[in-house]
Amino acid sequence: MPYIDLQLQPAPSPGQAAALARGITDAMVEVVGKRREVTAVRICGATATLWSIGGEACSATTAYLDAKITAGTNSAGEKADLLRRLHALLVDTLGELAEASYLVIHELPAESWGYAGVTQAARAAGRT
Repeated sequence: MPYIDLQLQPAPSPGQAAALARGITDAMVEVVGKRREVTAVRICGATATLWSIGGEACSATTAYLDAKITAGTNSAGEKADLLRRLHALLVDTLGELAEASYLVIHELPAESWGYAGVTQAARAAGRT
C-alpha cells in the first residue's frame, strides 16, 4: 500500500492527470513492488498565486510528490530508481519543471498506518 499525493502548479489537464495517475501507479508496482489494487494516488492543482519559490509567485510548472510507503520494504537503490522514474514521468507529461520541484519518499513504521482498519504490522503478522 502506498499513498501518493501529487501537487502541481498549474493544475494538470484531465488527460495529464489520468496519465500521471497511471504512470505513478505503474512505477510503484514495477519499481518498488507495491500492490496495484491498494495503491492510491491523489492529484491536486494550485495557482501560481498560491505557490511560491524564493518568496515569489511561481509561474513555472512546479511539482511536489509525496509517496508514503512502509518502512524497510525497499532498498536505497529501489527508492532512487523510483525517484528517477517519477521525475521522468512528470517531465514527459508536463514538460520541464522548476528546479525547486520535489519528490519525497516517506517511510512510515508498519504499526503506524494501514488500510481497511488493519495496520501494516498486523497484516505482516497474519492478523488481518
